[in-house]
Amino acid sequence: MLELKLEPRPQPSRLWVYASPVLALLLTVLIGIGLFAWLGTDPVRALQIFFWEPIKSAYAFGELMVKATPLLIIALGLAVCFRSNVWNIGAEGQYVVGAIAATGVALAAGKGASSAMVLAVIAAGIAGGMVWAAATALLRDRFNANEILVSLMLVYVAIQLLNYLVFGPWKDPMGYNFPQTERFDAALRIPRLMDGSRMNIGLLIGLAGVAALWVFLFRTRAGFAQLVGGQAPAAARYAGFSARRSLWVALLVSGGAAGLAGALEVAGPIGQLTPYVPVGYGFAAIIVAFVGRLHPVGIVLSAILMSMFYIGGELAQSRLGLPKSITGVFQGLLLFTLLACDTLVAYRIRLQKRSA
Repeated sequence: MLELKLEPRPQPSRLWVYASPVLALLLTVLIGIGLFAWLGTDPVRALQIFFWEPIKSAYAFGELMVKATPLLIIALGLAVCFRSNVWNIGAEGQYVVGAIAATGVALAAGKGASSAMVLAVIAAGIAGGMVWAAATALLRDRFNANEILVSLMLVYVAIQLLNYLVFGPWKDPMGYNFPQTERFDAALRIPRLMDGSRMNIGLLIGLAGVAALWVFLFRTRAGFAQLVGGQAPAAARYAGFSARRSLWVALLVSGGAAGLAGALEVAGPIGQLTPYVPVGYGFAAIIVAFVGRLHPVGIVLSAILMSMFYIGGELAQSRLGLPKSITGVFQGLLLFTLLACDTLVAYRIRLQKRSA
């Protein structure tokens, strides 16, 4: 009887390693066409909503960048973790705690605060995300706890903390009983890049992060030590690098990036803390990081693509009557097709007779 066997390729094609995300996107689009047809929706119109509507005007492009900015910043931090063989799955929780910490500083500053306080708001968000990630690093370092489970479970703790604050002590008394804080003072809002658009300087911060991460990973000794410390602890010890330091740096950088994204979100497009701050950016950024091949430039492109899925899903819901979950469907399809393509890049399928 014949059976399928995966045989490792002696040397995976470098071209296909980088072409794999493109092929995965094409497969996702093809599957999406079949899905739209099955749902009784015009596939051409649906694809237009997903891939053309978000870029057809300056305002639409600005909204695309608003969605892409937190995905980009969080994914940059996750790239440091994943390249260091540290599996931080809890960026969503670090994003939420960053938003909470930034809101705490903004509320404490009150009305009439100096515009310089916006720096304190952003710094508080970074610190909040780092503290939340440090809990995972501590448990992994001292007790060898699994960072995947710890970071993931802390997401739910962060969301419960958020709900407690917006339904309780931080609830706006003039907010008509809605679970939300007071709106930030205008001086504590991060500046926008252009009139008539919500696009703000968070995008510039994200692009600066791309350049900084590229230099750190590929042009510094510290970046090389970070990678070796995570992927080959024994070799790192022999070379004088610290695997423990690699763990802490990876999680603190990742947590700080997620907290920064949370601070920019509440001090930017939202302008206050609400229970709807956690929208899945931290989880979607995992896909962004892998589709971008854990490379800073690739992450920029994949963040834009993922934000198209977010906006396209919202438009498909309002204009085509499709369910809200269509965004998650496309995200899942992209991830699974990428995994399938990567498997075929690294392995070849062989048909062979099953041994007796």
